[in-house]
Amino acid sequence: MKEKELRRSLAVLPIGTVMKLTNLSARQIRYYEEQELITPERNAGNRRMFSLNDVDRLLEIKDYLADGINMAGIKEIYALQKQRAEQKQADLAKPLTDRDVRRILHDEFLNLGGLQSDKGPNYPAH
Repeated sequence: MKEKELRRSLAVLPIGTVMKLTNLSARQIRYYEEQELITPERNAGNRRMFSLNDVDRLLEIKDYLADGINMAGIKEIYALQKQRAEQKQADLAKPLTDRDVRRILHDEFLNLGGLQSDKGPNYPAH
């Protein structure tokens, strides 16, 4: 994980600060947690601690609601995002086959030669 992302994921903000940053009530924030849209960490005293990523998510939820998307729709959006991220990770972990390498090289050669352009070959302008 990169340093910037590591810092953004540190749970250091109490709920009062998050309320000020997002203009949400404690009840709204707890509701979004109940709906499993956010998962703040808990400190030793069992108090919710939020990260900057959690604040971003809460602001995003507010935007979705303002756009007329209901809770079910928001959950679906996040489920699809999670599914895409997992698929991307799985694709990165999967080794390329000889056929994949040949296809990639073939496509690159076509692109370099200008043979696959929608406008035809790249001729010099007069």
